[in-house]
Amino acid sequence: MLAVGIAGRSSASYVSYELKPRISDSPFPPLEDGKLRLYSMRFCPFAQRTRLVLAHKNIPFETVNINLKSKPNWFLEKNPSGTVPTIEKNGQIVYESAICNDFLDETYTGNALIPSDPYRKARDRILLEQFGKVVGGFYQTLRSQGKDDAVKQTFESNLDLFEKELGKRGAFFGGDSVSILDFLMWPFFERWCLLEIFCNYKPSPDRFPKLHAWIARMFEQPAVKATMFPPNVHEIYIKSYISGEVPDYDYGL
Repeated sequence: MLAVGIAGRSSASYVSYELKPRISDSPFPPLEDGKLRLYSMRFCPFAQRTRLVLAHKNIPFETVNINLKSKPNWFLEKNPSGTVPTIEKNGQIVYESAICNDFLDETYTGNALIPSDPYRKARDRILLEQFGKVVGGFYQTLRSQGKDDAVKQTFESNLDLFEKELGKRGAFFGGDSVSILDFLMWPFFERWCLLEIFCNYKPSPDRFPKLHAWIARMFEQPAVKATMFPPNVHEIYIKSYISGEVPDYDYGL
């Protein structure tokens, strides 16, 4: 089944043709020359990083969703690690979200996201490396259902760096406008709703006023609006994931 989604933008539109998840015995869906394809999983925050860039830069593409519990053999031949996002065009294959986003920004030069200043670019890379601790703390907090105070304290301590950095940079991590760093971090902040749903907890706006203000501004970004899911959809997917059975990867298609 082919699902077609068109996300409207203020000045243009980007089009994503989306296939339901491919499972291990499914045939390879032919790819036309010159067409950009994203191999994805709809609820994966890492894949959303790349969908954000595609939306922001108005890049036409098609999506083939991968069943991550039963990956097609042809997908593993393209990306032996079996991870999403993976992008392909004219025989060129790139994977890992930060690398995919760099490739897209340097290939499709409109609406540039990577800083031109080498020092700012390096600082962004340092922050992205540090953000791995935030991601780990987020999932540890979820697994503990918010009952492990030490986990929450470490999570918030790692967030302090990003609160402080926003104080130096402005409205976004890119300054007055979004940068590639904003989009690389955003999917995990969109999923903060899960902390409230499953843990009855979220980092306090009193301690993190700049991050909370940034979150509100990010929700207004056209690319975020085009790629986000509301809290109830995230909740349904996570419940299917923790059920111990095959997650409902195609919920909503």
